[in-house]
Amino acid sequence: MTQAESMSAMSKETQDCVAACMDCHSVCEETMSSVMQMGGQAQMRVMRALMDCADLTRMCADMMMRRSPLSAEMCAMCAKACEMCAEACMSMPDDPQLMRCAEACRRCAETCRTTAGMAM
Repeated sequence: MTQAESMSAMSKETQDCVAACMDCHSVCEETMSSVMQMGGQAQMRVMRALMDCADLTRMCADMMMRRSPLSAEMCAMCAKACEMCAEACMSMPDDPQLMRCAEACRRCAETCRTTAGMAM
């Protein structure tokens, strides 16, 4: 089954969650590059949050697409990682990339919380 076929068989809510996870993953990856250029110890907390969020959003999307029985639990964990990442990004409110990332993380957390409450 191709990814497009897999997506068409999923509920609209699950499709939206997969899309939000993939978008958040991409933005976190882009933001990591930006934070690495900044350097400094203060950014280490942000980098850890970005790496956790990027990994979990990708894994969450993969698990939903293959209809893993663990998807709901993964969505709940992903929502938590996204919230933590959004908080970390907000520690540097003057950086537009970090604010963009915080917004993507919040959007993903919201869809993951919704999906975690649904049967897959």
